[in-house]
Amino acid sequence: MIVRKNITLKGLFEFAGHHLWWLSSYMLIVSVLYRVLEWHWISIPWLPVSLIGTAVAFYVGFKNNQSYDRVWEARKIWGAIVNSSRSWGAMVDAFVRNKELPEEEIKQIKTRLIYRHIAWLYLLREQLLVPTPWEHVSLNHLFRRIAVRRRENGGIGLFKDYLTEEQKEKYFAEATEWEYATNKTTQIIRLQSLTLAELEEKECLHMRKQLDMQKVLGDFYDHQGRAERIKRFPLPRQYANLSFIFNCIFIFLLPLGIVAEFAKHGSAGVWLMIPFGTLVGWIYIVMELIGDYSENPFEGFGTDVPMLSICRTIEIDLLQMLGETKLPKPIQAVNDVLM
Repeated sequence: MIVRKNITLKGLFEFAGHHLWWLSSYMLIVSVLYRVLEWHWISIPWLPVSLIGTAVAFYVGFKNNQSYDRVWEARKIWGAIVNSSRSWGAMVDAFVRNKELPEEEIKQIKTRLIYRHIAWLYLLREQLLVPTPWEHVSLNHLFRRIAVRRRENGGIGLFKDYLTEEQKEKYFAEATEWEYATNKTTQIIRLQSLTLAELEEKECLHMRKQLDMQKVLGDFYDHQGRAERIKRFPLPRQYANLSFIFNCIFIFLLPLGIVAEFAKHGSAGVWLMIPFGTLVGWIYIVMELIGDYSENPFEGFGTDVPMLSICRTIEIDLLQMLGETKLPKPIQAVNDVLM
Protein backbone atom coordinates (compact mmCIF):
# COMPACT_ATOMS: atom_id res chain seq x y z
CA MET A 1 0.00 0.00 0.00
CA ILE A 2 1.38 3.37 -1.01
CA VAL A 3 1.16 5.71 2.00
CA ARG A 4 2.47 8.86 0.37
CA LYS A 5 -0.23 11.44 -0.41
CA ASN A 6 1.06 12.06 -3.92
CA ILE A 7 2.82 9.64 -6.26
CA THR A 8 6.25 11.01 -7.15
CA LEU A 9 7.47 11.40 -10.71
CA LYS A 10 10.26 8.97 -9.89
CA GLY A 11 7.77 6.33 -8.78
CA LEU A 12 5.60 6.92 -11.83
CA PHE A 13 8.51 6.54 -14.22
CA GLU A 14 9.70 3.42 -12.42
CA PHE A 15 6.23 2.00 -12.93
CA ALA A 16 5.68 2.90 -16.58
CA GLY A 17 8.56 5.08 -17.77
CA HIS A 18 10.17 2.33 -19.81
CA HIS A 19 7.25 2.49 -22.25
CA LEU A 20 8.21 6.01 -23.28
CA TRP A 21 11.24 4.72 -25.21
CA TRP A 22 9.47 2.47 -27.66
CA LEU A 23 6.51 4.85 -27.95
CA SER A 24 8.70 7.81 -28.93
CA SER A 25 10.68 5.56 -31.30
CA TYR A 26 7.49 4.45 -33.03
CA MET A 27 6.25 8.03 -33.35
CA LEU A 28 9.64 9.05 -34.78
CA ILE A 29 9.55 6.29 -37.39
CA VAL A 30 6.08 7.33 -38.57
CA SER A 31 7.18 10.98 -38.72
CA VAL A 32 10.27 10.14 -40.78
CA LEU A 33 8.26 7.98 -43.17
CA TYR A 34 5.69 10.74 -43.66
CA ARG A 35 7.97 13.82 -43.75
CA VAL A 36 11.31 12.61 -45.13
CA LEU A 37 10.29 9.71 -47.37
CA GLU A 38 6.97 11.36 -48.16
CA TRP A 39 4.96 8.20 -47.64
CA HIS A 40 1.74 10.14 -47.28
CA TRP A 41 -0.27 7.02 -48.03
CA ILE A 42 0.41 5.68 -44.53
CA SER A 43 -1.87 8.30 -42.97
CA ILE A 44 -5.47 7.39 -42.23
CA PRO A 45 -8.50 9.54 -41.33
CA TRP A 46 -8.53 10.66 -37.72
CA LEU A 47 -12.27 10.10 -37.14
CA PRO A 48 -12.23 6.26 -37.00
CA VAL A 49 -9.09 6.34 -34.84
CA SER A 50 -10.76 8.71 -32.40
CA LEU A 51 -13.80 6.41 -32.22
CA ILE A 52 -11.54 3.47 -31.42
CA GLY A 53 -9.77 5.55 -28.76
CA THR A 54 -13.09 6.45 -27.13
CA ALA A 55 -14.22 2.83 -27.11
CA VAL A 56 -10.89 1.68 -25.64
CA ALA A 57 -11.12 4.34 -22.93
CA PHE A 58 -14.55 3.05 -21.87
CA TYR A 59 -13.33 -0.55 -21.93
CA VAL A 60 -10.20 0.22 -19.89
CA GLY A 61 -12.31 2.24 -17.47
CA PHE A 62 -14.61 -0.73 -16.92
CA LYS A 63 -11.63 -3.02 -16.33
CA ASN A 64 -10.06 -0.59 -13.85
CA ASN A 65 -13.36 -0.27 -12.00
CA GLN A 66 -13.58 -4.05 -11.60
CA SER A 67 -9.93 -4.23 -10.53
CA TYR A 68 -10.53 -1.58 -7.87
CA ASP A 69 -13.52 -3.55 -6.59
CA ARG A 70 -11.27 -6.59 -6.12
CA VAL A 71 -8.69 -4.55 -4.20
CA TRP A 72 -11.31 -2.90 -2.01
CA GLU A 73 -13.02 -6.21 -1.26
CA ALA A 74 -9.65 -7.68 -0.28
CA ARG A 75 -9.07 -4.77 2.09
CA LYS A 76 -12.53 -5.22 3.62
CA ILE A 77 -11.80 -8.91 4.18
CA TRP A 78 -8.64 -8.10 6.12
CA GLY A 79 -10.47 -5.38 8.01
CA ALA A 80 -13.02 -8.01 9.06
CA ILE A 81 -10.16 -10.31 10.10
CA VAL A 82 -8.87 -7.52 12.37
CA ASN A 83 -12.26 -7.12 14.06
CA SER A 84 -12.86 -10.87 14.43
CA SER A 85 -9.34 -11.40 15.78
CA ARG A 86 -9.85 -8.80 18.50
CA SER A 87 -13.18 -10.41 19.39
CA TRP A 88 -11.43 -13.78 19.56
CA GLY A 89 -8.74 -12.42 21.88
CA ALA A 90 -11.32 -10.77 24.16
CA MET A 91 -13.37 -13.98 24.34
CA VAL A 92 -10.34 -16.11 25.14
CA ASP A 93 -9.35 -13.73 27.91
CA ALA A 94 -12.84 -13.46 29.41
CA PHE A 95 -14.43 -16.87 28.85
CA VAL A 96 -11.69 -19.38 29.69
CA ARG A 97 -12.09 -19.84 33.46
CA ASN A 98 -11.81 -22.60 36.05
CA LYS A 99 -11.31 -21.92 39.74
CA GLU A 100 -10.16 -25.48 40.42
CA LEU A 101 -7.21 -25.30 38.01
CA PRO A 102 -3.99 -23.43 38.74
CA GLU A 103 -3.82 -19.94 37.32
CA GLU A 104 -0.67 -20.84 35.42
CA GLU A 105 -2.46 -23.66 33.58
CA ILE A 106 -5.30 -21.32 32.56
CA LYS A 107 -2.68 -18.88 31.35
CA GLN A 108 -1.12 -21.60 29.19
CA ILE A 109 -4.49 -22.47 27.66
CA LYS A 110 -5.14 -18.85 26.76
CA THR A 111 -1.64 -18.49 25.35
CA ARG A 112 -2.09 -21.58 23.20
CA LEU A 113 -5.35 -20.29 21.73
CA ILE A 114 -3.93 -16.82 21.05
CA TYR A 115 -0.61 -18.04 19.65
CA ARG A 116 -2.34 -20.49 17.35
CA HIS A 117 -4.48 -17.70 15.94
CA ILE A 118 -1.42 -15.55 15.27
CA ALA A 119 0.03 -18.54 13.44
CA TRP A 120 -3.14 -18.67 11.35
CA LEU A 121 -2.75 -15.01 10.39
CA TYR A 122 0.80 -15.30 9.10
CA LEU A 123 0.15 -18.63 7.43
CA LEU A 124 -2.91 -17.23 5.64
CA ARG A 125 -0.75 -14.39 4.36
CA GLU A 126 1.86 -16.83 3.15
CA GLN A 127 -0.74 -18.92 1.31
CA LEU A 128 -2.21 -15.85 -0.36
CA LEU A 129 1.25 -14.84 -1.61
CA VAL A 130 1.79 -18.11 -3.49
CA PRO A 131 1.98 -17.10 -7.19
CA THR A 132 -0.76 -18.18 -9.58
CA PRO A 133 -0.30 -18.65 -13.37
CA TRP A 134 -2.07 -15.39 -14.24
CA GLU A 135 -0.09 -13.17 -11.84
CA HIS A 136 2.88 -11.07 -12.92
CA VAL A 137 5.44 -12.98 -10.85
CA SER A 138 4.64 -16.07 -12.95
CA LEU A 139 5.38 -14.37 -16.27
CA ASN A 140 8.62 -14.74 -18.22
CA HIS A 141 9.03 -11.31 -19.79
CA LEU A 142 9.48 -7.70 -18.78
CA PHE A 143 6.37 -7.67 -16.62
CA ARG A 144 7.89 -10.37 -14.42
CA ARG A 145 11.15 -8.47 -13.90
CA ILE A 146 9.21 -5.41 -12.80
CA ALA A 147 6.97 -7.53 -10.58
CA VAL A 148 9.82 -9.34 -8.84
CA ARG A 149 11.56 -6.03 -8.20
CA ARG A 150 8.41 -4.72 -6.53
CA ARG A 151 7.64 -7.86 -4.52
CA GLU A 152 8.92 -8.15 -0.95
CA ASN A 153 8.92 -11.35 1.08
CA GLY A 154 9.98 -10.08 4.48
CA GLY A 155 8.04 -11.48 7.41
CA ILE A 156 6.81 -14.68 5.78
CA GLY A 157 7.02 -17.69 8.07
CA LEU A 158 6.58 -15.88 11.39
CA PHE A 159 3.81 -18.35 12.21
CA LYS A 160 6.49 -20.94 13.00
CA ASP A 161 7.23 -19.09 16.23
CA TYR A 162 3.64 -19.59 17.41
CA LEU A 163 2.74 -23.15 16.38
CA THR A 164 4.91 -25.63 18.25
CA GLU A 165 5.76 -29.17 17.20
CA GLU A 166 4.15 -30.43 20.43
CA GLN A 167 0.77 -29.06 19.36
CA LYS A 168 1.06 -30.71 15.95
CA GLU A 169 1.93 -34.10 17.47
CA LYS A 170 -1.04 -33.89 19.83
CA TYR A 171 -3.68 -33.33 17.17
CA PHE A 172 -2.27 -35.18 14.16
CA ALA A 173 -1.93 -38.95 14.04
CA GLU A 174 1.15 -38.74 11.83
CA ALA A 175 3.69 -35.97 11.45
CA THR A 176 3.25 -36.03 7.69
CA GLU A 177 -0.46 -35.26 8.09
CA TRP A 178 0.43 -31.66 8.94
CA GLU A 179 3.33 -31.29 6.54
CA TYR A 180 1.30 -32.45 3.55
CA ALA A 181 -1.95 -30.72 4.44
CA THR A 182 -3.16 -28.90 1.33
CA ASN A 183 -4.60 -26.03 3.38
CA LYS A 184 -2.81 -25.57 6.69
CA THR A 185 -4.87 -22.55 7.73
CA THR A 186 -7.99 -24.71 7.61
CA GLN A 187 -6.29 -27.24 9.88
CA ILE A 188 -5.34 -24.56 12.39
CA ILE A 189 -8.96 -23.45 12.78
CA ARG A 190 -9.86 -27.12 13.17
CA LEU A 191 -7.35 -27.36 16.01
CA GLN A 192 -8.93 -24.33 17.65
CA SER A 193 -12.36 -25.96 17.44
CA LEU A 194 -11.11 -29.21 18.95
CA THR A 195 -9.45 -27.30 21.78
CA LEU A 196 -12.68 -25.47 22.59
CA ALA A 197 -14.51 -28.80 22.77
CA GLU A 198 -11.87 -30.12 25.18
CA LEU A 199 -12.13 -27.02 27.35
CA GLU A 200 -15.90 -27.46 27.55
CA GLU A 201 -15.41 -31.05 28.69
CA LYS A 202 -12.92 -29.90 31.36
CA GLU A 203 -15.44 -27.27 32.49
CA CYS A 204 -13.04 -24.49 31.60
CA LEU A 205 -15.54 -23.08 29.14
CA HIS A 206 -19.30 -22.86 29.45
CA MET A 207 -21.22 -24.55 26.63
CA ARG A 208 -22.95 -21.33 25.58
CA LYS A 209 -19.67 -19.43 25.55
CA GLN A 210 -18.10 -22.23 23.54
CA LEU A 211 -20.82 -21.81 20.91
CA ASP A 212 -20.09 -18.08 20.73
CA MET A 213 -16.41 -18.79 20.20
CA GLN A 214 -17.17 -21.48 17.62
CA LYS A 215 -19.14 -18.83 15.72
CA VAL A 216 -16.06 -16.60 15.63
CA LEU A 217 -14.07 -19.54 14.23
CA GLY A 218 -16.77 -19.86 11.58
CA ASP A 219 -16.21 -16.19 10.77
CA PHE A 220 -12.50 -16.91 10.25
CA TYR A 221 -13.43 -19.66 7.79
CA ASP A 222 -15.65 -17.15 5.99
CA HIS A 223 -12.90 -14.50 5.82
CA GLN A 224 -10.40 -17.07 4.59
CA GLY A 225 -12.77 -18.38 1.94
CA ARG A 226 -13.52 -14.89 0.61
CA ALA A 227 -9.79 -14.11 0.36
CA GLU A 228 -9.12 -17.42 -1.39
CA ARG A 229 -11.92 -16.68 -3.86
CA ILE A 230 -10.16 -13.48 -4.96
CA LYS A 231 -6.79 -15.23 -5.06
CA ARG A 232 -7.90 -18.27 -7.03
CA PHE A 233 -10.40 -16.67 -9.40
CA PRO A 234 -8.77 -14.10 -11.69
CA LEU A 235 -10.45 -11.18 -13.37
CA PRO A 236 -12.08 -12.89 -16.41
CA ARG A 237 -9.55 -13.04 -19.21
CA GLN A 238 -12.02 -11.71 -21.78
CA TYR A 239 -11.86 -8.40 -19.92
CA ALA A 240 -8.22 -8.40 -18.86
CA ASN A 241 -6.61 -9.59 -22.11
CA LEU A 242 -8.90 -7.91 -24.63
CA SER A 243 -8.30 -4.58 -22.91
CA PHE A 244 -4.58 -5.02 -23.59
CA ILE A 245 -5.20 -6.01 -27.22
CA PHE A 246 -7.50 -3.05 -27.84
CA ASN A 247 -4.89 -0.73 -26.36
CA CYS A 248 -2.26 -2.13 -28.71
CA ILE A 249 -4.53 -1.62 -31.73
CA PHE A 250 -5.28 1.98 -30.77
CA ILE A 251 -1.64 2.86 -30.11
CA PHE A 252 -0.63 1.31 -33.46
CA LEU A 253 -3.22 3.44 -35.30
CA LEU A 254 -2.66 6.59 -33.25
CA PRO A 255 0.35 8.12 -35.14
CA LEU A 256 -1.14 7.10 -38.50
CA GLY A 257 -4.27 9.06 -37.65
CA ILE A 258 -2.67 12.23 -36.26
CA VAL A 259 0.38 12.66 -38.47
CA ALA A 260 -1.64 14.26 -41.28
CA GLU A 261 -3.43 16.49 -38.78
CA PHE A 262 -0.12 17.83 -37.44
CA ALA A 263 1.20 18.21 -41.02
CA LYS A 264 -1.49 20.85 -41.59
CA HIS A 265 0.49 23.17 -39.27
CA GLY A 266 3.53 23.32 -41.54
CA SER A 267 6.70 21.36 -42.12
CA ALA A 268 7.60 21.41 -38.41
CA GLY A 269 4.14 20.18 -37.41
CA VAL A 270 4.95 16.59 -38.30
CA TRP A 271 7.75 16.56 -35.74
CA LEU A 272 5.40 17.92 -33.06
CA MET A 273 3.45 14.72 -33.48
CA ILE A 274 6.25 12.83 -31.73
CA PRO A 275 5.88 14.30 -28.20
CA PHE A 276 2.09 14.66 -28.37
CA GLY A 277 1.54 11.19 -29.79
CA THR A 278 3.91 9.71 -27.22
CA LEU A 279 2.04 11.43 -24.40
CA VAL A 280 -1.40 10.24 -25.56
CA GLY A 281 -0.21 6.67 -26.05
CA TRP A 282 1.57 6.65 -22.69
CA ILE A 283 -1.58 7.78 -20.87
CA TYR A 284 -3.50 4.85 -22.33
CA ILE A 285 -0.68 2.48 -21.33
CA VAL A 286 -0.62 3.79 -17.76
CA MET A 287 -4.39 3.32 -17.48
CA GLU A 288 -4.01 -0.25 -18.68
CA LEU A 289 -1.16 -0.97 -16.26
CA ILE A 290 -3.05 0.44 -13.28
CA GLY A 291 -5.90 -1.98 -13.87
CA ASP A 292 -3.53 -4.82 -14.69
CA TYR A 293 -1.55 -4.49 -11.45
CA SER A 294 -4.66 -3.88 -9.32
CA GLU A 295 -6.65 -6.94 -10.33
CA ASN A 296 -4.59 -9.27 -8.09
CA PRO A 297 -4.43 -7.71 -4.59
CA PHE A 298 -2.44 -10.59 -3.04
CA GLU A 299 0.73 -10.61 -5.18
CA GLY A 300 2.95 -8.88 -2.63
CA PHE A 301 3.41 -5.64 -4.56
CA GLY A 302 3.53 -2.14 -3.17
CA THR A 303 0.00 -1.52 -4.49
CA ASP A 304 -1.50 -4.55 -2.71
CA VAL A 305 -3.29 -4.93 0.60
CA PRO A 306 -0.69 -4.45 3.40
CA MET A 307 -1.19 -7.91 4.89
CA LEU A 308 2.09 -7.98 6.81
CA SER A 309 1.29 -4.71 8.55
CA ILE A 310 -2.22 -5.90 9.41
CA CYS A 311 -0.92 -9.21 10.76
CA ARG A 312 1.59 -7.38 12.94
CA THR A 313 -1.10 -5.01 14.27
CA ILE A 314 -3.31 -7.95 15.26
CA GLU A 315 -0.32 -9.76 16.75
CA ILE A 316 0.49 -6.80 18.99
CA ASP A 317 -3.12 -6.42 20.11
CA LEU A 318 -3.48 -10.10 21.01
CA LEU A 319 -0.17 -10.27 22.85
CA GLN A 320 -1.18 -7.26 24.91
CA MET A 321 -4.43 -9.03 25.79
CA LEU A 322 -2.28 -11.84 27.18
CA GLY A 323 -0.42 -9.31 29.31
CA GLU A 324 2.88 -9.74 27.50
CA THR A 325 5.24 -6.78 27.54
CA LYS A 326 7.83 -7.95 25.02
CA LEU A 327 6.04 -6.92 21.85
CA PRO A 328 7.20 -6.80 18.23
CA LYS A 329 7.45 -3.42 16.59
CA PRO A 330 4.78 -2.28 14.11
CA ILE A 331 5.68 -2.62 10.44
CA GLN A 332 6.96 0.68 9.07
CA ALA A 333 6.63 1.95 5.52
CA VAL A 334 9.76 1.63 3.39
CA ASN A 335 10.12 4.09 0.50
CA ASP A 336 6.52 5.20 1.13
CA VAL A 337 5.22 1.62 0.74
CA LEU A 338 3.60 -0.28 3.60
CA MET A 339 3.68 -4.06 3.12
